[in-house]
Amino acid sequence: MNTDKWIETGYDILTNYGPKLITGILIYIIGSWVIRLILKGVKKAMTKQGYDESLKKFLINLSRWALRILLIVVVLGTIGVETTSFAAILAAAGLAIGLALQGSLANFAGGVLIMIFRPFKIGDLIEAQGETGTVREIEIFTTKLTGLSNRDIIIPNGILSNG
Repeated sequence: MNTDKWIETGYDILTNYGPKLITGILIYIIGSWVIRLILKGVKKAMTKQGYDESLKKFLINLSRWALRILLIVVVLGTIGVETTSFAAILAAAGLAIGLALQGSLANFAGGVLIMIFRPFKIGDLIEAQGETGTVREIEIFTTKLTGLSNRDIIIPNGILSNG
């Protein structure tokens, strides 16, 4: 008699959640394929526009994670999981991280702006923060200069993009 109860419970679970689970799996598979296509197109467009390689890699990774999180939220919603609280948690975490990394985000945004608008390039002589030097390397958070006295100077990109 106990076995009959288990079989009945299993059948109820399968009929109630099976179609949703199969739909969720299909959405995940198709969504993953669509994400690959989108990222391939974005990468091709950035290469055609001449985006800096480090910026291109960062933006592709950022896009990949954002699209994956969106896909997971959609799949969870399809399966029947309440996603409003999940979205609120993501928003709160994003706000907390943003506030904690305020200075770093300013330097990152400055680096992105420098790589997109290219106000200077490697080899240019620039002056910033009272320092004069030749641009040696432009990274996502900092720009490295070789000073006139042949010393290394590292300047945060947030400062360079603001003035």
